[in-house]
Amino acid sequence: MTDLTPLASDTQEDLPIQAIFSRRQVLKGTGTIAASTAFASLATKANAATLPYTSDYGPLSPTLDKATGLPLISLPEGFEYTSFGWTGQIQTDGLPTPTDHDGMAVTAVRGNVIAIVRNHECSEGEGPKSSPRGNRGVYNEVQHGGTSTLLFDIVQGKFLSSFNSLGGTIRNCAGGLTPWGSWLSCEETFHDWNAGPQGFNHGYVFEVPGFGISDGQPIREMGRFSHEAAAVDPATGYVYETEDAGSSAFYKFVPQGEWGDLKSGGTLYAMVLNNTPRVDLRGGLLVGSTWDVSWQEVPDPDAQTDRCFNQAFDAAIIERGEGCWYDDGKIYFVSTSGGAADLGQIFCYDPRKELVTLVYESSDPLEMDGPDNIAISPRGNMLLCEDGRSNPKRLIGLTTSGTAFPFCENNISLDAGDLALIDSIYPGTQANFWDRVGDSVDGSNRRSFTSREWAGACFYGRWLFVNIQSPGVTFAIKGPWENGGL
Repeated sequence: MTDLTPLASDTQEDLPIQAIFSRRQVLKGTGTIAASTAFASLATKANAATLPYTSDYGPLSPTLDKATGLPLISLPEGFEYTSFGWTGQIQTDGLPTPTDHDGMAVTAVRGNVIAIVRNHECSEGEGPKSSPRGNRGVYNEVQHGGTSTLLFDIVQGKFLSSFNSLGGTIRNCAGGLTPWGSWLSCEETFHDWNAGPQGFNHGYVFEVPGFGISDGQPIREMGRFSHEAAAVDPATGYVYETEDAGSSAFYKFVPQGEWGDLKSGGTLYAMVLNNTPRVDLRGGLLVGSTWDVSWQEVPDPDAQTDRCFNQAFDAAIIERGEGCWYDDGKIYFVSTSGGAADLGQIFCYDPRKELVTLVYESSDPLEMDGPDNIAISPRGNMLLCEDGRSNPKRLIGLTTSGTAFPFCENNISLDAGDLALIDSIYPGTQANFWDRVGDSVDGSNRRSFTSREWAGACFYGRWLFVNIQSPGVTFAIKGPWENGGL
């Protein structure tokens, strides 16, 4: 497909586009994303290596945004950040930035410029029109969910541009990075929308190229269900998918085409444990417990009415599967409200051993409350986006030794003057802010957004990129990572 990306400069235009890591690198064991020891050591803390640093970076304090000068988030000493991509901000393609920022990843590189594809979890009929330029990359023209792509110069340390790259979808919640340089954007819905000359079902996975625009066509064989996240095993090209439902399954998609070709079709499977129907992973489990894995085929992944979970009648039961991430030969996935205290669980699937291990379960909301999107840092520890009942919402670090600590807090509180300031820096923000009003502070005109969730955490080198879903803003964070666990 034609590349319509606004380039950073003419000097970048002739440089080749590179995926974040290649299949050859992975098979040789030198993939540039994964640098972790096996995170499954959480299950056996006594065997975890002693770290030469403390996990906690120290107390958090409100930190001024380098772009707006506002104290939007709280960070440890020495860290700094800049904001970009606010809801309504006019993009390079002339369209307003869609709202409800969610899953995100660094997908590809061209010279010093990285492409970051970002989901927008717009519900049916919600949000400004999110169709890409020339009306390309649109699935259902009356819906407004999709993705936007941001370009960031890692040498200059600044955002360069953004543009819409997928449109016409519903509730693009999370998704996943592919090793061939694209983003899998997942619809968290099982919605029928049958008006117009043809019907449009929703609940699919769409592929978005790192430096381009999607073809707007769902990959139906990957299943129609309330998708959350996806992770690709680069050694095989298999895609693992989570499902955000009270009773959900963990899925595997085996493509029938060559490595990197998902659109030629394939077979969808659901995870079965210990050859026993409906093993329940939702609570009352011991951290370190393991289960043998087998897979049951989903006969009709694009069914009109019968959920994939119901078709896979032996599938293990997970409570709201959310974050999913590949690292160092393992697939990590989250049950955001699982566990005895309903505060969240983290599982590790080993595809070589066909084994699943419960590696973490929160028992205290002060430690962790409702993990959602996850990412593994370059040093091999985990960062979790919190989406539970806590206020303010936090980014939580989790080390391979099982230590959890707050790394960042949502501190967004805005009044009319703040919004005018943001609009003067990022035009369009104020005019398109519509009903993102937040919670009134002491009955005043100041509105707090501190209870709004984090999403889309992803690392590239010394940079962490992450979203707050509403009012909808993206941050680039850097600092002394070597002082703590991430």
